[in-house]
Amino acid sequence: MEMSIERIHQLRKALHAHNRHYYVDDKPTISDAAFDRLLDELIALEAEFPDLFDPNSPTQRIGGGLIDQFETVSHRRRMLSLSNTYNKDELDAFMDRAEQGDNLLWDCELKYDGVAIALWYENRVLTRALTRGDGQQGDDVIANVRTIRSLPLKLPDDAPDDLEVRGEIFFTNDNFSALNDRRESLDMPTFANPRNAASGSLKTKDATEVSKRKLSALMYHAITSDQPFASHATAMDQLRLWGFPVPSLDKRWSEVRVGRSDVHAFLSNWDEARHQLPFAIDGAVIKVDSMAEQEALGFTAKSPRWAIAYKFNSEAALTVLNGVSFQVGRTGAITPVAHLEPIWLSGTVVQRASLHNADQIAKLDLHVGDHVWVEKGGEIIPKITKVAADKRPVTAEKVHFIDFCPDCGSRLIKNANEVQHYCDNDLNCSTQVKSRLAHFVSRKAMDIDGLGSETIDQLVSKGLARRPSDLYNLTDLQWRQLGQFKEKSIENVTKGLASSLKIPFERVLFSLGIRHVGGTVAGMLVEALEDMDTLLAADEPTLTAIDGVGPMIATSLAAWLQVDSNVNEVRRLSEAGLLMHGEKKLQPTSLVLAGKAFVVSGVFTDFTRDELKASIVAHGGRVVGSISGKTDVLLAGKGMGPSKLAKATQLQITIINEATYQTWIGSTD
Repeated sequence: MEMSIERIHQLRKALHAHNRHYYVDDKPTISDAAFDRLLDELIALEAEFPDLFDPNSPTQRIGGGLIDQFETVSHRRRMLSLSNTYNKDELDAFMDRAEQGDNLLWDCELKYDGVAIALWYENRVLTRALTRGDGQQGDDVIANVRTIRSLPLKLPDDAPDDLEVRGEIFFTNDNFSALNDRRESLDMPTFANPRNAASGSLKTKDATEVSKRKLSALMYHAITSDQPFASHATAMDQLRLWGFPVPSLDKRWSEVRVGRSDVHAFLSNWDEARHQLPFAIDGAVIKVDSMAEQEALGFTAKSPRWAIAYKFNSEAALTVLNGVSFQVGRTGAITPVAHLEPIWLSGTVVQRASLHNADQIAKLDLHVGDHVWVEKGGEIIPKITKVAADKRPVTAEKVHFIDFCPDCGSRLIKNANEVQHYCDNDLNCSTQVKSRLAHFVSRKAMDIDGLGSETIDQLVSKGLARRPSDLYNLTDLQWRQLGQFKEKSIENVTKGLASSLKIPFERVLFSLGIRHVGGTVAGMLVEALEDMDTLLAADEPTLTAIDGVGPMIATSLAAWLQVDSNVNEVRRLSEAGLLMHGEKKLQPTSLVLAGKAFVVSGVFTDFTRDELKASIVAHGGRVVGSISGKTDVLLAGKGMGPSKLAKATQLQITIINEATYQTWIGSTD
């Protein structure tokens, strides 16, 4: 028995190594037949000793059967999207803002057209594989990710105990074609493009089926507190040594530690060469190499300030504009939609395209019957880029933006500082009412089961609910007025409403549907203001002072807080039992730093940056992401960029080192 157990461990170690040699190093050391013989031997031994089951055994690469459901898990760190640019002038402006006069080193990578993933390793073993989700939380698809043979399930002994690695899961062109050929032979619908196929595969509940699809992965970001990296380039070098697939330097899929001219050369090369790649891309990612500089630049509410996605020119197609309709959004925003003669574009049939606003219609000088050029913004959202005016029919009628809401007939309004037209009849415009209720009960908001779109339509049409608070006051008799709503349905929705009373305050705030207040911003507001009463009392300057809340968000939120019906709705929801306060914060160990806002930049001797930030908060201070007029203290470590020092000096911000900080908090240990 001991010999068999030892053999299991030997086989697992050997097969992990062979997988790496084959899929990552592209240097197989044994034949496929020999690999299969070792795998079959391991499968037989694991069947003989089921107590030694290991979810990260090489045998799990072939799938482990059906998955009941995917667990939703909060990200340890927000998983944000990148800001996009489509021209090099905007790219240069972004780099100017980041450099602030310094000549930084930059990294360039291709932007793979797949699904973002975050891999968690604890004690050097893969324990989670989270999709991006809403950036705050994602679905754990680890059973399907284990089938990707290029990803290590266990790390070498020199890897840190705690490591998060982020990257992209995608299909190569050959494997995507093979998948669609197989589905077509089985009379199954084919996938429109590789991205949809990758996303659908990760959410497939049969891991055995996923293993047959041969997904690929490339990793582009590493996070660890045990062994922090000095730069992105060193992080990628280390990931490669630990067995992760990373962008190939040999094939010029990436460039590291380069200057601006090299960045532009990289983009120019791949704008042409991308069509010869074995997988689809939709651009390139440009990021600051230094981790200290990344830390100092920080994040906006939606994206990092140290990285940007440069999108290549999209495929374009010419088609006919058949008409324009106007849609009412949840916040009352009116969006014009172009209806097109169907055209095949970048892997899908396109029949509609957003026209965004009245200014866009006027700029294009659109007429019904025009021949229009259509592209996919970021290879996803169709948009009209220009009109072939020479093909315009003589009888073509000019497209005019509407003056009245297409739902309730109210006259539209347009604020001086905005491009969007709005219907402000929010309580009596049925489309807005339905959309607002649907947002409130959605999974990312209050997550109330049993309230689908058909049920919401009935509630509104029968006059049973117009505001979210109405849902908590409906009686069983009123629920029975809905078609197909019987005892079981009433029981389910009642349980869902009861469960929503435990939803955290930041999601309650997000569920209110305030314009420009998404999930990330809601979290920032709760972190800063803690409860609804404090938020209701906040004025625009108070809101603007919150780190991550810009003027547009503050103006929108301040205006919303001034509307009596909104305040009354908050009170009704509070009376229904919804949480209107954040979690109690731990009391500071002292208040020696009370009222001071700190920026932490550079590398330190006695603390990691995370430890310093926790220490600042523990002593009553506040940590902000970037230097501004709101910053009180710059805590400067080694390797901090001179531009940060210059800006802090210009703004007359107090600058201290690690030793001075320790004196401030009364510790010199």
